[in-house]
Amino acid sequence: MEMIDLSHVIDGGMVTYKGLPAPLICDHLSRVDSRSRYESGTEFQIGRIDMVGNTGTYIDTPFHRYHDGFDLAALPLEKVSNVEGILIRVRDPEVRVIDKEYFESFDVAGRAVLICTGWSKHWRTDQYFEDHPYLTECAANYLSDGGAHLVGIDSHNIDDTRGRARPVHSILLAAGIPIVEHLTHLELLPPEGFRFFAVPPKVSGMGTFPVRAYALVKASKSA
Repeated sequence: MEMIDLSHVIDGGMVTYKGLPAPLICDHLSRVDSRSRYESGTEFQIGRIDMVGNTGTYIDTPFHRYHDGFDLAALPLEKVSNVEGILIRVRDPEVRVIDKEYFESFDVAGRAVLICTGWSKHWRTDQYFEDHPYLTECAANYLSDGGAHLVGIDSHNIDDTRGRARPVHSILLAAGIPIVEHLTHLELLPPEGFRFFAVPPKVSGMGTFPVRAYALVKASKSA
């Protein structure tokens, strides 16, 4: 099997979502300062990060939207680990509205449904935040009714951010379907036959957190 990394790197000062603070990454204990605490030749670094949960490639659990929804600590591992995946390719780069027609020929039940729009190529540019691809309410209802296990996208947001409504988040999270946003390298995945992983830490009282998302695919045989 081959592992394909589907996550963005988190750097200090980077902006994931306009209006939210960028992460601050620094030393809590530097290597130089640690030397006085240990035997000669022994040193350690303890890092510190100050960030909001919506940073980098991250997962939304129902608690993000609903006060009685399950949080990171209650997130079932089977929702985010070793999940059979399917890839939905939006081949036209001009498409912004992703309706249910993109999913109707697929069996989404029990699967991680990943939507490849190609938008991640704009990551860390101003264009990334504007006029991005998103799902419709009808598409969200189709995925929810079809029993999708998880839904992910390589765009700025799974909802249209030009208004204040967030129907896709509302529908999927109400159904207990986690959402992974800001994925990348989805174009490297096959249409199906891969396993998806996006496991966050087990934190109580939080609904979102960065993940190291990746896929396991069958390695191609050399000639």
